[in-house]
Amino acid sequence: MDGMRYYRRRRMRRIALPLVILGSAAAIGGLVGAAPVMLAKPASAIERYQDSLTGCTVTDGDTIRCSGERIRLLGIDAPELPGHCQRGRVCAPGDPYASSRSLGEASAGELSIDRVGEDRYGRTLARVAGPKGDLSCWQLKHGQAIYVPDWDNGLRIARTCPSSTMGN
Repeated sequence: MDGMRYYRRRRMRRIALPLVILGSAAAIGGLVGAAPVMLAKPASAIERYQDSLTGCTVTDGDTIRCSGERIRLLGIDAPELPGHCQRGRVCAPGDPYASSRSLGEASAGELSIDRVGEDRYGRTLARVAGPKGDLSCWQLKHGQAIYVPDWDNGLRIARTCPSSTMGN
């Protein structure tokens, strides 16, 4: 009888060991495959920055004014309003009025800001977020601006909304 038990255990080990290995591999593969999903921000996570903004109005598709402060959204260029595209400059394509309306829609509500610096016109360069997320990302996602890597100090917008900046 002891010999028979020995063979049964041995046969079970032959079957069980591969099952354990396959099960472990499947579990590890599942975790590795799910890692990007687990690390990604949930769809409901809205970008927020440290400082709050009040009294904001849209100037054009990439600029807002808040309580007297002119703020240029980081990393994007939106179509210029008629007469604003300087001679010799290649301006962003598109409808400047649609771009401004889009930014107005995204900036309705509480806004927060991550100031980065100033441009040559004295405007604050910043990432700004509203109820719909980062405003630069919003404009890119909705085709109302183009991504300009040279204007993205520290590639902040590229990291904030990588899918909207790819290929530029």
